[in-house]
Amino acid sequence: MKICTYNVNSIRARLTLLLDWLRHRGDDIDILCLQELKTVDEGFPLDEFRALGYHCELYGQKAFNGVAICSRLPIVSVKKGFSDAEWDKQRRIMEVGLGGAADGITVVNVYAPHGGERGSEKFDYKQGWYGRFRSYLSGIAHDTAFVAGDFNVARYETDVYDPVALKDAIGTMHEERRAFEDIIECGFTDVYGHLYPGKRQFTWWAYGAAIWKDQGMRIDYVLASAQALKITKDIGVDLWPRRKKTPTPSDHAPLNVEVEV
Repeated sequence: MKICTYNVNSIRARLTLLLDWLRHRGDDIDILCLQELKTVDEGFPLDEFRALGYHCELYGQKAFNGVAICSRLPIVSVKKGFSDAEWDKQRRIMEVGLGGAADGITVVNVYAPHGGERGSEKFDYKQGWYGRFRSYLSGIAHDTAFVAGDFNVARYETDVYDPVALKDAIGTMHEERRAFEDIIECGFTDVYGHLYPGKRQFTWWAYGAAIWKDQGMRIDYVLASAQALKITKDIGVDLWPRRKKTPTPSDHAPLNVEVEV
């Protein structure tokens, strides 16, 4: 089974490229976690994904945020948001339980807040959101759970192309990194960091020439609980859709994890 996380930066803007990429891969992605849909549920292109054999669960939001999980495997349970009206004003998280060959596996799709400069309202919101997210994850840490998405934090200095120039930039501040470590410490492993320790591999690059100079950041992750890590085989970033010039790509690349079920 292959699980993919991909911040598409608008599903409608990226649809042609996304469908081309799935066909390019030979339709080998079983679970597709999409972030930053920037559309309400009614605006999601369900017919195109159904034609590729996916059932999609949606948690969209107009113009901002929004997540979806598209699966070729049976989905037996769905949870959208934190079940907290205040925190769910921004639609950023969805959880599904899988059936069939993947029975007992939980997949959580997350789009963490971007944040802002230290002391700003957006900075405080991001810190508070991470605290709420940690409480949420502590409840599934003993399950066979994968948590995939855009976390908007570069975990280590090696996860940015220039740690000196980007010191204290959004995504590298020590408070943000501490918040990320807090969720790791409640029972999860950064799969890429575990399988490829010390290897520099980015998942996001600003628009323009950054992708060709590899001036990026690693801010997209798949986290695995202890039980999930036992069945995790490999993980990798697929640069093919990010390097396309037309149609215009997302600023992120897909991150794919291979799981044995």
